[in-house]
Amino acid sequence: MQNHTHNVLLYYLYTPIEDPEVFAVEHLAACKELELKGRILVSEEGINGTCSGTIEQTQAYMDMMKSDLRFSDIVFKIDEANGHAFKKMHVRAKKEIVHLGLEDDINPNELTGTYLEPAEFYKQMQEQDTIVLDARNDYEYDLGHFRNAVRPDIENFRDLPEWIRDNKEQFEGKKILTYCTGGIRCEKFSGWLKKEGFEDVSQLHGGIVSYGKDPEVKGELWDGQLYVFDERIAVPINQVEQVIVGKDHFTGEPCERYVNCANPECNAKILTSEENEHKYMRSCTDECREHPRNRYAFEHGLTGEQVQARLNALKETTRV
Repeated sequence: MQNHTHNVLLYYLYTPIEDPEVFAVEHLAACKELELKGRILVSEEGINGTCSGTIEQTQAYMDMMKSDLRFSDIVFKIDEANGHAFKKMHVRAKKEIVHLGLEDDINPNELTGTYLEPAEFYKQMQEQDTIVLDARNDYEYDLGHFRNAVRPDIENFRDLPEWIRDNKEQFEGKKILTYCTGGIRCEKFSGWLKKEGFEDVSQLHGGIVSYGKDPEVKGELWDGQLYVFDERIAVPINQVEQVIVGKDHFTGEPCERYVNCANPECNAKILTSEENEHKYMRSCTDECREHPRNRYAFEHGLTGEQVQARLNALKETTRV
């Protein structure tokens, strides 16, 4: 991006942090002083963050972090932008910086899968007896993924271990390559896989973000876009060819545009065109469209009669 004004930083580090609650308060104050916006999680096991600011603000933040011996080894992944990717700045103390919810937790500094740099990952995922396993949620996969990667049927990362145990026969005796957005989920998940008895486990070092920026592989064999947890929603990865894998929730047509269901009790992520968003009132089912607190109806000032007229019109078109 030429003449960009802002950067979006993505980073994590498993490193001991004493009194994460106190650290969170102090870190939030420092971020606000720099006028950054973003979302940062801290715990006794480390830090996991993504934030945005001007080039100067983000550079000042990286310098501040690097000057702290606890974070001197941190690796920042940098995306160019022309504005903030977040609306506010949050720093929160949590039990885990990425929630896998294990009874016997994994310390990635002691047990994790073999790191593969992008070129090696590209090579190995094309070899026989290799399974490429997506460590992200189903809606992330549906927007974009590595070609022929396995899609876990999960809505939350913490559900992944149970899904693996339920489907372990397809992974036994195979070389497992796992990947996620920036690498943090794979750090713990690949260690858990090894603890479960899977012997040949590797992970994409630096995640999909680093793979897309690598000058050698240039994001090849990635189809679709990468789901990101900020205002951008999706970013491109494959610099060689663009393949759309997302499908419109309502029509099945190619689509890479995500919205949240207007039913506040559902809030499911829906891939849909702008046209279909309005046609179906940004709601994934009839039940969600008819919900009394439907946010689409509220945002557009629709009366009960107008909502009912739209519902009737939709039902007529489905009968045809």
